Amino acid sequence: MNQPVRDAYSSLSEQYIGLFDGDWKTGDEAALIRRHLTGLDGPVLDLGCGPGHWSAALHAQGADVTGVDMVPEFIEHAQVTFPGPRFRLGSMTEVDVADHSVAGVLSWYSTIHLPPRELDGVLAGFRRLLAPGGRLVIGFFDSDDEVAAFDHAVVTAYRWPVDTFSARLAKAGFTELERLQHQFPERPDRRYAALAATTSSEDEGTVDKVNCIDVR
Repeated sequence: MNQPVRDAYSSLSEQYIGLFDGDWKTGDEAALIRRHLTGLDGPVLDLGCGPGHWSAALHAQGADVTGVDMVPEFIEHAQVTFPGPRFRLGSMTEVDVADHSVAGVLSWYSTIHLPPRELDGVLAGFRRLLAPGGRLVIGFFDSDDEVAAFDHAVVTAYRWPVDTFSARLAKAGFTELERLQHQFPERPDRRYAALAATTSSEDEGTVDKVNCIDVR
């Protein structure tokens, strides 16, 4: 468990929870998550679930979802606010479930604070959790041509070129299925990306690339 990251989010937990008031469950991000993490034959883990908003959205779509986060304030908020999903305190790198026992994993910006040298091990851990044909959806900050650190509002984070991140997924045993790249007009200095991938090579094919400006 990364104690400095946990402490940084704990100190700003009220402000962070407040970011998710309102109609955030629309648009291309939500559609990507629904396409790949609902209707699965098995449980879904939301690793680094934060205040629980995506776990709740997946549960509302019928997913058997458990949210895991290392920040106590987030788990307390999620358990009170969203009675449907299960939530537990823990780390995405130390998940107490059997290997190959889950159908889907959501990692929504939960790897952004990892130093690049640590990413491969975490992705390999996600791969071990997933059953054959399981799905991973992972969100991260986009970069043009190199992995780069930047001053995130909470603690140092990293930007990744999408092709580079996809190659790391492939190294961990995933096949990319779909990608999303977008930018909020109010944040021209920051770009966002997400990848959907599967543990099964049978699904390999043309990657659906979506590039858009989200005007929410």
